[in-house]
Amino acid sequence: MSKRRHSENNPAGDASKPVGTPAESAGNGDGGYNAGIAVFSYIIGGIMVWSLIGWGLDYLWGTRWIVLAGALLGAAGGFYLSHMHGLTSSRKPTGGNGAASGPSEDGTSNAK
Repeated sequence: MSKRRHSENNPAGDASKPVGTPAESAGNGDGGYNAGIAVFSYIIGGIMVWSLIGWGLDYLWGTRWIVLAGALLGAAGGFYLSHMHGLTSSRKPTGGNGAASGPSEDGTSNAK
């Protein structure tokens, strides 16, 4: 995606934040539902695809356990994909106090 196109899709013009992140969608009121459906789709799709591959290998090799390994691999792969797409982490602090979290920018601790 080019920078020009990125700035056209992001009306605020903030190039540091990718367009379509869960935090941005959550502001629209549908981010949690859409992210949940996407995570569900990745995991169920991974289980189905890798189970089918495992079933085929079981048929070819005369075994019975590869389909289970394929299902587990598909579930793990689906969760990994959803995590890499940023669907499994919350972008907003859940405490609601609006305080900054993490280390300060100047390198000093915020703890008292």
